[in-house]
Amino acid sequence: MTIIILLIVTGFLLLILEFFVFPGITFAGIGGIILVGTGVYMGYAKFGAGTGHIILGSTILAFAFIIGMALRTRTWNKLMLNTTITGQVETVPEESIHPGDKGVAVTRLNPIGKVRVNDQDVEGHCPGQFVDAKSPVEVVKVFKTYIIVKPVN
Repeated sequence: MTIIILLIVTGFLLLILEFFVFPGITFAGIGGIILVGTGVYMGYAKFGAGTGHIILGSTILAFAFIIGMALRTRTWNKLMLNTTITGQVETVPEESIHPGDKGVAVTRLNPIGKVRVNDQDVEGHCPGQFVDAKSPVEVVKVFKTYIIVKPVN
């Protein structure tokens, strides 16, 4: 009987880890299901159908109780992954930068870098060419998040 209880309890622990710690389907979840299933099967095989039903019913009730308590007490929040993304994409102000505007490369465009046009620093792309820092550039095309520039000779 001790082996059956240990199998079921270990399976519960692995399933709880699967639900609250490891995302997706991992070895913890698969192992937990196998251990709980093996424990219930051994109960049926060793003690007969009557006791097997009691073991199965108590296993289901215990698992529901443990999951309910774990969700209710919020003790698992410390183990769960809680992240928020606070980054934003820098956009190019469409009303202030137009094709033909002149500017200067703040960093080396290799082929991407920072460009200052009309007193605003934006991401600049110079396809097919490298432009050194502090070199004059001209805006060719304006996109929502970057501009295409070419070097001015």
